[in-house]
Amino acid sequence: MKFLTFGAIIMGLVACSNSDPSLMNLRASQDGPDEFAILPTKPLQEPKSYSELPAPTPGQANLTDPTPKADAIAALGGNLGSGKLRGGEGALVSAASRYGVSANIRQVLEASDLEWRKDNRGRVLERLFNVNVYYRAYEAMHLNQHLELERLRRLGIWTPAAPPEVVTDR
Repeated sequence: MKFLTFGAIIMGLVACSNSDPSLMNLRASQDGPDEFAILPTKPLQEPKSYSELPAPTPGQANLTDPTPKADAIAALGGNLGSGKLRGGEGALVSAASRYGVSANIRQVLEASDLEWRKDNRGRVLERLFNVNVYYRAYEAMHLNQHLELERLRRLGIWTPAAPPEVVTDR
């Protein structure tokens, strides 16, 4: 009887938590981010003296990647230096902003996502045992690239090829 009472109290406490919901509960036994998948864009160099290294500057330039934003813009075909749009980009910007541009879009999306995570944070036992519910919570927002590719092609819209479907043995 004491065990059931204790279990009910723990479940009640888990259900009433007020913290921001974390849907991605990673443990060593689960797949998670691979820190070795991030590769530097420029070759690493050994410093002449480890004692004379500059102090770290989080969020700023570093010795290996001094201009990350400019490098990303150049990789995507942009031109950071001119500050001007190239031919055809004006039409793209106009089309993307045709319904208006919200200056606080990041804050709106953050609040909307927090509300979504609160509504889809998992069942009581999933929260109690830190089960990863991220994929199930966002499944309704998942875009099936192959169905979308077929839909667009039926409409006669040119589309690039999508990666082949992954077949899993079950």
